[in-house]
This record gives sequence, C-alpha cells and structure tokens, in this order.
Amino acid sequence: QVQLVESGGGLVQAGGSLRLSCAASGRTISTYAMGWFRQAPGKEREFVASISRSGGFTRYADSVKGRFTVSRDNAKNTAYLQMNSLKLEDTAVYYCAATPGQSTVIAGAYNYWGQGTQVTVSS
Repeated sequence: QVQLVESGGGLVQAGGSLRLSCAASGRTISTYAMGWFRQAPGKEREFVASISRSGGFTRYADSVKGRFTVSRDNAKNTAYLQMNSLKLEDTAVYYCAATPGQSTVIAGAYNYWGQGTQVTVSS
C-alpha cells in the first residue's frame, strides 16, 4: 500500500507559479510510475502529466506542455509538479497517483491516489 498526500495548492494570479508536491509513505515510490491529474468543477478528471519510475520519461497533456514540469526525488519519496504561466483554465483539484506499471495517461491504470489539492487561478 502506498499513501499519497498532495500539498502546495492555493490561490495564485494568472501568470503566476505554484509547485505541487506529492509525498508518499508506506512504500518507496521508486517502484511506481507517478501521474498527475486534475478535475475542474463539472468536468471529468483529466490527465496532466506523468513520469516513469526512473524519471527518465515524462509525458504531458497538450494543454500544459511547455508550462508544467513533472519531476520526482525517489530519495525523498516525493513527486512534484511545477506549474508556471498559470491560466484561469488551470483551476482545478490536482491529484497525484501511483501505478506499479508503466507511466500512462489512463487514470484507471493508477492504483493509488492522493486526496487532492485545490489550485485556483484568478484574473
């Protein structure tokens, strides 16, 4: 079992930056690919970014490519999502997730989820 806890969300003006953290406990995340997803009010949960177990392979949704960066520090058992040039449409609850399989954009492939952290971008 892996427990995931996100932090770092908050209120930020458009154009600003936030860094989300996903702290894992229970097991080392080095054996898990990690993903970030988000869900805005009235919308379905959507893929944001993913990173392979070693960190050598990353993938991004087109909507965040060039603005967001996913990373991980296996020694700290933590994954990160650096979000720059934030837009109003980035407002959502952000979730991190872990899968023992390959990193993927498919939410259903992730076995473990955090509780989410709210990101609100204001004009």
